[in-house]
Formats: sequence, C-alpha cells, structure tokens
Amino acid sequence: MHTSQITVHVRENDTAILICPSCGTTKPIIAKTFRHGRHIIKAECRCKHVFTVLLNFRKNYRKQTSLPGTYQITGSSDPGGGIIHITNISRGGLAFTVSGRHNIRQDQELLLEFQLNDKNRTVLKKQAVVVSVRHNTIGCAFRCHGELDKALGFYLQN
Repeated sequence: MHTSQITVHVRENDTAILICPSCGTTKPIIAKTFRHGRHIIKAECRCKHVFTVLLNFRKNYRKQTSLPGTYQITGSSDPGGGIIHITNISRGGLAFTVSGRHNIRQDQELLLEFQLNDKNRTVLKKQAVVVSVRHNTIGCAFRCHGELDKALGFYLQN
C-alpha cells in the first residue's frame, strides 16, 4: 500500500495546517510537541486516506528553485567569483551550487546577483554570509533586507 507524503511549514506560533492529498480537507494542528522530537508523523483524514506529514520548523519558508546567478567574494584577501545555480531560496537566505573548483569558505562575505523568474524578471543583488559549504553546495544567509524584499516575498508566495 502506497502512502503519500506532504511537507507542512510550521508557523512561529507552533501551528500548522494539514491538507489531505486525497480529498483536500484541511485540519489545523498544534505542532509544539514535535519541535524537539519527531518531525515525521502519520495522519489519517476523515476520508480514511492515510499519509505521512513532514513538519518543517524552519524560520522561513524555503522554495525550491532553478535560477542562474553570479557570486563575488567580498571583504576578503582571497577574491573570487563565478556562476552559480540557485537551488532554493527563502526570505533569510539561499542555497546554490557551483561547478568545478571554488574557494568559498564558511563565514565569507558574498555579493550575490540573480534574476527571479517572476513576471517582472526582478534582478536582486544581495549581500550574504556563507553559513555552510558541502562540496559544491553552498548555504548563505542574507545580511540585510531591503525594499526588493517585497519582490522576493511575493515570489516566495507563488
């Protein structure tokens, strides 16, 4: 028997909305008890459909993407830059991959430039700090939030 899986974003007040993948019925839950334990639970809808729920406790919703862009290492005696492929993005940061060798290290400052695939083709330039480096996958946190964050916020909702 195949059970479906859904991912649910948990809000700051520890609530989440489950949506049955079979019939679309919604049910609010309190997820506080799962914050420091299991993040995967089984649910059964009133239509009798059983499904797995992955509770996402991230502070910001993370959207999977496929966006080209560039990076430039700033504020370092070890300059560098190149082409990136953004794999996911949130209000607080993004993850990208680079091809080949790179000299990106944790805690480095980067200037990222990329274009959203929204209707306005919005170009964003973001200062970021590297928080993780796993081979060619880099995780960054945005340094500051500006007026273009409205465009990013709208992009994340669609």
